[in-house]
Amino acid sequence: MAGVQTAVALREQGWTGPVTLLGAEPHQPYDRPPLSKAVLLGKAEHSAFDVDFEGLGIELRLGVEVSGLQAADHELDTEAGPVPYGVLVLATGAEPLTLPGAEGVPGVHLLRTLDDAARLRPVLAQSPATVVVGAGWIGAEFATAAREAGCAVTVVEAADRVLAGALPAEVAAPMAAWYEEVGAALLTSAKVASVESGRVLLADGRELPAGAVVVGIGARPATRWLAGSGVELGPDGSVTADAHLRTSLPGVYAVGDCASFPSGRYGARLLVHHWDNALQGPRVVAANILAGAGGGSGPLEVYDPVPYFWSEQFGRFVQYAGHHAGADTLLWRGDPGESAWTVCWLRAGSLVAILAVGRPRDLAQARRLIETGTQVDPAKLSDPATPIKSATA
Repeated sequence: MAGVQTAVALREQGWTGPVTLLGAEPHQPYDRPPLSKAVLLGKAEHSAFDVDFEGLGIELRLGVEVSGLQAADHELDTEAGPVPYGVLVLATGAEPLTLPGAEGVPGVHLLRTLDDAARLRPVLAQSPATVVVGAGWIGAEFATAAREAGCAVTVVEAADRVLAGALPAEVAAPMAAWYEEVGAALLTSAKVASVESGRVLLADGRELPAGAVVVGIGARPATRWLAGSGVELGPDGSVTADAHLRTSLPGVYAVGDCASFPSGRYGARLLVHHWDNALQGPRVVAANILAGAGGGSGPLEVYDPVPYFWSEQFGRFVQYAGHHAGADTLLWRGDPGESAWTVCWLRAGSLVAILAVGRPRDLAQARRLIETGTQVDPAKLSDPATPIKSATA
């Protein structure tokens, strides 16, 4: 997503020089969100982007894995030989974390790529007993699809609750009931001891039958190939980009899941592994590449978005915008036991983040207030009958 959008944005903004898009996968560039939904369930064959690369003068080089960066020579190392560059954009995304000891075990799957979805689709069609490791966003989405396919599903989570790394306990708590609603078993505080063909053994001695095991325990930036390149990486493995999405090397930018950036809005360095970040960041990268190429002295564009993502799970449309770390107030709009509700986070009287379940209008209106830093009235904001846009102080 980030690589394609950067190439397209360069053309849209007037870049006339050559543009080459390298990708390790052999497939036409594709969108990832449908992989856990339509593609996985056989409702779509692929999710390729509708982009006329040839018409835009973008050279696609597929099946070309980049293994190193030689900054002094302005070259990339690949199996097909060195590839020179004038300006380089790193958009390598993230790679899923594997479950230690489960690599190579028959029946164990990840869900990140089109090939992953293609391997899983016929498995789900047989409706096996399925164990999902991880009750995060991808675990919930896969469990939803597996139940729709008729599989018996058990979700195993090492933490004591769902979405432990993403949401506060009180906000995530009502979401645990969603698993039971669709007939999926949820086991929290359950650590996997080992995975064998046909079964998962838990640390407490329980044994789960498993015709298929799907691991969804997170992802890390796909940046190990940059070791020794001179590109600064953070403790989390992300490329340490600046406010203009430039890396520590001149002429090298980074965007999407592989890059963190400093947010003036939130006073923190953010690493955002979501689709919208891979859509918005490339426009800033393209503008700054063009500004640099023109030798202009004007200001570069700053990348400081309100992060946004969505998840479709258990018949619900869940949306989140903002960044709630550092908030001093949490407000509920509606009853979390109902089908639609919202949580708002404030800091110093301004809205900084929102989670909306089945309330897309709340999300859209709140996102605008977050962007502008508008002061809000907590009493109005906590009334679900009051539009969020009318809840200003």
